[in-house]
Amino acid sequence: MPNRLEEIFEDEILTNKIKTRLPYLFQLAELESSRAGKIGMQVGSVRETIIVALLVHKFNEANVETEISITEAEVEVKLFGMPVSIKTITGTNFSGVKLIWTVDAQKAIEFSENYYPSCDMLFVQINWGGNGGFYYIPLAVQRELLDNIERRNYIKLPKAGTNPRGVEITKEAMLGLIENGRTKKIIINWQKVDIEFNPYKRWVELWSEE
Repeated sequence: MPNRLEEIFEDEILTNKIKTRLPYLFQLAELESSRAGKIGMQVGSVRETIIVALLVHKFNEANVETEISITEAEVEVKLFGMPVSIKTITGTNFSGVKLIWTVDAQKAIEFSENYYPSCDMLFVQINWGGNGGFYYIPLAVQRELLDNIERRNYIKLPKAGTNPRGVEITKEAMLGLIENGRTKKIIINWQKVDIEFNPYKRWVELWSEE
């Protein structure tokens, strides 16, 4: 039975919309998450919301479960009951993709020793001014790669003595995942446009309501 996520990549109208609309929406996410010209960490959550909204747009709200327990570290959403992970990065070196966010060094070590992929992944590579992509990486592809390379070549722990931000997928593993023949992809040209953005306008309007 084909995975429902594959339907996104077979829908020509939707793939064209992703190519043209996603850069604009992610640019809005950056503007919403910026202060004094610096993008805050909350941008990741806004991007996830945008991707979940894409799933709702395609598959209808009744088939997209968003109330996910925080104990399910890898899962952002469930589609037709199947868990899905959503990952995004900015840049071209494919490093920094988090498997889990934690500031506890011991917890990071335990996670790295016990981690085994548990769900399909939607991955977005943002590359402003150049090409990036929107990828569907099946669970089987993730497990196969982890089984075939040493765990330390798949999982990157924070350096000892630093302020850890979490456990990451290595750059080499991320490249292996997106280059796999079973991974689906949409190439996106990431160009910014002029946007008149006022972060307070919507809230001022709500305050102004009778």
